[in-house]
Amino acid sequence: MADDASAQFHEFFDRHYAELSRLAFLLTGEADAADDLAADAFVALWDRWDRVSAAEHPVAYARGVVANLARSRIRGAVRERRRVALFWSRRAERTDGPDVAAVLDVRQALRGLPFRKRACVVLRHALDLSEKDTALALGISVGTVKSQTSKGMAELERLLGDRTGLETVGSGRR
Repeated sequence: MADDASAQFHEFFDRHYAELSRLAFLLTGEADAADDLAADAFVALWDRWDRVSAAEHPVAYARGVVANLARSRIRGAVRERRRVALFWSRRAERTDGPDVAAVLDVRQALRGLPFRKRACVVLRHALDLSEKDTALALGISVGTVKSQTSKGMAELERLLGDRTGLETVGSGRR
């Protein structure tokens, strides 16, 4: 029975892969992504092959899977472009005569933080982003930004000891 299902699936694949790849290309406009999406769709179809093969219109089901995968890919690309645009839209603020030793200490301490805490602290305090903009840039909730920033700042204070020149990193919007 498993061999029969496998044979049916392979026949379905041979008959419809090119069509589903074309559909993915037309939805995304990306040739490389089209092949990946069609392949991902077939993986998903194989996982549900019992339902797909029993469906009245299995090709329609497969097209829906490709459309959903394409939609997810496009949404992800849009989110990524927004994050990049948000990051690059901030102008570097100029400072006169930074305390190089303190800057090096803060940088070293920042490298000691886990990525998410470090990213929250840097975006909030060095780039002066709001909690909402930080959450958007990192793809996390505002509550997570608050928590990770607070924990990151506490860890920085611990790592830097009495040399808390953290207020020179930036004020941070609340």
